[in-house]
Amino acid sequence: MNWFTKLFFPRPKNNNAPKKKPTIIPSVPSTDPLTCSEPAFTDHRKLSLSALKKLAPLRDMDNAYVEQLAHTTLHYTQGSVIFRFGQKTNSVFYLLEGSVELQPDSDNRYTLSATSSLANLPLNSGRLCGATAFAKTNVVILAVSGEFICQWSGKSRQHSICVELLDIELPEQIADNRFFISFSEAYRENKLSLPSLPNVALRLKEAMEHDLGISEVVKIIEVDVSIVAKLIQLANSPLYSPVSPITNCHTAVTRLGLDQTRKLVMGISLKQLFRCRNPELMEKMQTLWKNSLYVSSLSFVLAQEDGSVNPEDALLAGLISDIGTIPILHFAEQHPNEYPNLEVLQSAIPFLNPPVGTLVLHTLGFSPELADIPQHAEDWFHESEGARLSLVDIVILAKLHSYFGTRRAKEIPYLNSIPAYTKLENSKLTPDFSLYVLHKAKHRVNAAMNFLS
Repeated sequence: MNWFTKLFFPRPKNNNAPKKKPTIIPSVPSTDPLTCSEPAFTDHRKLSLSALKKLAPLRDMDNAYVEQLAHTTLHYTQGSVIFRFGQKTNSVFYLLEGSVELQPDSDNRYTLSATSSLANLPLNSGRLCGATAFAKTNVVILAVSGEFICQWSGKSRQHSICVELLDIELPEQIADNRFFISFSEAYRENKLSLPSLPNVALRLKEAMEHDLGISEVVKIIEVDVSIVAKLIQLANSPLYSPVSPITNCHTAVTRLGLDQTRKLVMGISLKQLFRCRNPELMEKMQTLWKNSLYVSSLSFVLAQEDGSVNPEDALLAGLISDIGTIPILHFAEQHPNEYPNLEVLQSAIPFLNPPVGTLVLHTLGFSPELADIPQHAEDWFHESEGARLSLVDIVILAKLHSYFGTRRAKEIPYLNSIPAYTKLENSKLTPDFSLYVLHKAKHRVNAAMNFLS
């Protein structure tokens, strides 16, 4: 069964709704009045805060802000066109009742029902609609002012400006756990044991800051024969398709370029950070590395397909998206009598990885753009600045694709509902990406994984 499975949206309850009418939100603003259907009925009564807080990402925002957020309930009859692919909108839509059929492109349609447990996911987000939505039955749609997406993205950018601004917010179920309290305190007091760059990567990073030439860079790399072998392997791989075989480090660096070589050596060296002495935690660390490899490879191929982002930047960004998990596992190893079972530890990682990952990358001297990656890698509703696909957009899309076919697939939004999707250049990457483009580029994904593994 492919990832084009049905996501469903249950009905939020409208309890204790106040009488005062908020600002009216247009259902789908458009310069063409024929683009979509008019709702049969518009209800301006507000939903209760508890109903709104069930929705992603409103559930993670301040209660006072959510409570004053303008929203409208729209009733459509069967066959109505609610919004169209590529249409500009200032609203985010949620399905409250009935079923809708979404058509992200000419070849694909899927149905969403309001009877599922995944009601928290929006039908769209961002400034453009990623699909055309038809009312398959009579439906009730909640239209929420899209300003909250801007607020959400702006808050994320503000929090990532300075590492001191970040904080760890533990979920209620583990907020009183001794291990996580100790970890949070160590983080805030800057007492975590953070990984350091391997010697070759560190020397190469320092050398590049002094504008050394190819010969000097090659001398640094040749100290580690395993890195030399990997670079030659990569330069000869389908990722770069050389005209003639490359047999030495100097030619490989010349072929790849100094900046690309630095990023690739960094990627190779990062594997050394994913280690633990505890066998149980080491198994978790190996799984983390394997998943990071896959996200990194997907990021590389996505960047190649779209053309907006340097593929080597994308490869490195995907590789460090979960780097904040390393200090968490090391802390567990250092406190064997405190850390909970792996299942509980795993459930907390999504909350701990973003701020810790940014701290790690900041400490290692990564650029601000790369240091932001852990913060946003699974922030599905993050909308980056600018109209073109950004590095963080690439990683978000790669992360989303990496969960297709796994247990997490039931928890993630549909591809066409996230802001990053609407920036895909000329729709070259359709929602069928994981079935067609990835199949077409399978040899490139495998080549990237083999190179880094």
